Amino acid sequence: MHFPAESHAALIHHYPMPLSNPDLAPVPPEKRTWNLWHIAALWVGMAVCISTYTLASGLIGQGMNWWQAVLAVLLGNIIVLIPMTLNAHPGTAYGIPFPVLLRASFGTLGANIPAMARALVSCGWLGIQTWIGGSAIYLTAGAILGFDPAARVPLPGLGISPGELFCFLLFWLVNVYFIWKGIDSIKWLEAWSAPFLLLTGLALLVWAVTAAKGFGPILDQPDKFKSSAEFWPVFGAGVTAMVGYWATLSLNIPDFSRYARSQRDQALGQALGLPLTMVLYSFIGIVVTSATVVVFGSAIWDPVQLVAKFNNPVLSAVALIALAVATLTTNIAANVVSPANDFSNLAPHRISFRTGGLIAAVIGILIMPWKLYANPTGYIFTWLIGYSALLGPVAGIMIADYFVYRRRRLNVEALYQEDGEYRYRGGFSLVGIGALAASVLPNVPAFLATIGAIEKSSVPSLLMAGYNYAWFIGFALAFVLYLILRKLAPRS
Repeated sequence: MHFPAESHAALIHHYPMPLSNPDLAPVPPEKRTWNLWHIAALWVGMAVCISTYTLASGLIGQGMNWWQAVLAVLLGNIIVLIPMTLNAHPGTAYGIPFPVLLRASFGTLGANIPAMARALVSCGWLGIQTWIGGSAIYLTAGAILGFDPAARVPLPGLGISPGELFCFLLFWLVNVYFIWKGIDSIKWLEAWSAPFLLLTGLALLVWAVTAAKGFGPILDQPDKFKSSAEFWPVFGAGVTAMVGYWATLSLNIPDFSRYARSQRDQALGQALGLPLTMVLYSFIGIVVTSATVVVFGSAIWDPVQLVAKFNNPVLSAVALIALAVATLTTNIAANVVSPANDFSNLAPHRISFRTGGLIAAVIGILIMPWKLYANPTGYIFTWLIGYSALLGPVAGIMIADYFVYRRRRLNVEALYQEDGEYRYRGGFSLVGIGALAASVLPNVPAFLATIGAIEKSSVPSLLMAGYNYAWFIGFALAFVLYLILRKLAPRS
């Protein structure tokens, strides 16, 4: 039985379903209060962070010049905006979160497979961003208290000092506070921090141009490619990495769009908030780093390290606090909301949004993120491309199912029923899981070669070349395979 979209939330809230809880149930119309500004501010808050600032460093390190790096960032974010906006549609239309939407294509239990893949990636990002924020606090303490942050004695087995560990855990606790307060606190944080973050970035840009009396030497450097045959594989990998940067959010955007007032608000808010902010902050990172060559004699890509070099302790402290705020807004929205809902989806009656968020936060500590973030090139070309090969197929399946196969019509009540139409085979859709596995498989050999698990010479050159476009290949394969298999076996 199908009900109008407006009645889904009320129905499920009044008659609890086996696969629901207050955090996973559809958002009722009266609580869909996020307007265009809230959606745009959400993206400003997520995009303005230290990892965005340093994105260009990995691209330039691979041989690109500054405008090629900025172009890769722009193209990647325009491309990822398409699945982002499309996957946001069912969230706004039906008020449902990401793991519940997955039930339509993967089954009521099978949805946990892609949801957990998404959640574990978030846990990695949560740890990385928490480490970055903790580093800002550590250097702020050095600027205020007058100690030398570089004079540190690492703890055995950890590789960081007691002070760094303390600041990391302190910033972790700030994140936990917002996890505990819930989604409304996140809306407030993003809306109020967005103007502050934009002004901070522009102030840093003004400082760079003034201190260097221009744009510095990095903007004059040519690329290092001898031919177009050398350039295009690296550029393609860079664009894929930029798509991979937000590939996670392109899946779980329903976790936010379910609170949007209208499709116009979610679509236009994302278009205004995402690509422009990413390009602006990547460009600021390039210009400021270029200025550091003039001012300090060497390129300093890490803004935390840069700000710590200011001679004015008060200015250093204010700037580092701004960086910590930027990191916090990104971490809470991008890396907490999804795993909180995804872990909740494992056992709706036992795991709430709060509990799921706390699980993610603990995993973020255990992965020792400072080791993962130590090499920017590996972080971009291994970490980002690696998981884009997994998440691209999920996006392809979601869009194929909702827009092509179902023509934007969902039986929302059945999404919350153990024995409804989305049960498929014991809760698992063989079509969805099979299309996912088959689409990830072609990228596995090249991934293993990239991380050094096998010799590159053992992988066909075609697969290695294709790996630079892992998200695109996975997306296209999954999109086509899912529709073919679903046509052949609609109930599997």
